[in-house]
Amino acid sequence: MRLNKYISHYTKYSRREADTLIEEGLVTLNKKPIKAFGYDVQEGDHIAVKGRPVKPSTELTVIVYNKPKGVLVTKKDDRGRTTIYHKLPGKFRHFVPVGRLDYASEGLLILTDSIEVATALMESDLERTYNIKIDKPLSQEMVTAMSEGLVLDDARAGGHEKSKIYSMEFSPFTHFEIRSEGKSFTKLRVTITEGKNRELRRFFGHFDAKVLDLKRVAYGGIELNNLPTNKTRFFTRREYDDLHKFMKQLKVEKKAREKNRLNAKKQEEMRTEILRKEEKKKKKD
Repeated sequence: MRLNKYISHYTKYSRREADTLIEEGLVTLNKKPIKAFGYDVQEGDHIAVKGRPVKPSTELTVIVYNKPKGVLVTKKDDRGRTTIYHKLPGKFRHFVPVGRLDYASEGLLILTDSIEVATALMESDLERTYNIKIDKPLSQEMVTAMSEGLVLDDARAGGHEKSKIYSMEFSPFTHFEIRSEGKSFTKLRVTITEGKNRELRRFFGHFDAKVLDLKRVAYGGIELNNLPTNKTRFFTRREYDDLHKFMKQLKVEKKAREKNRLNAKKQEEMRTEILRKEEKKKKKD
């Protein structure tokens, strides 16, 4: 893990603050100042910030947080806006969020002290369920797109004004249902298996529909239930058991993919060698 990322993960400092500390010579490696931001921290390295050792945690901890609206999922904002780390208890300052909820969205956010777990959950196709409200009735075009998927060359509607993401592909929704509707709104519960940048806002933005409210209520079997806004809870024993099974299965699948890759490489090398020998034989003949 890169030095600045290592410090950010295991301390209260953001990665940008870690860069400043490194630049000012306040970070030491085995008691000697180090100014290599990209140094890859090795097992057995002793890293300290301002003389205080940075101790990585070996125990896995995962929490569920009910993120309020108007709070950013980032360690520090250049514009001084409130982040989840202003709201969370200090003991969770080094936790990594699993994906993001944008500034205007609320609801279930999983955080963990394991980068490996956070990355695995983020990159997974686990189901994400949201309660949303749009500013118009549901059209047949929307229903078709939710059922069949959608590919957009221009997906900027609904995205952040500074976003550099233009095109986007939306997989079919796993599930959707109308919770209530009126002449100027529709409330929906939708389940998707991706976590792309402002995915739902962009999806409905394509149909000139604005998402007025967006609340995530479940992620991969983890449910928000009655957790109050701006409160946290630890994973239950069942949730930890399910997570360990999930991580174990990922390792099995990764090992199988690597084995298949090596076998394919070996077969390709054998075919190349056979062709080389045949070509050599033809030249002799």
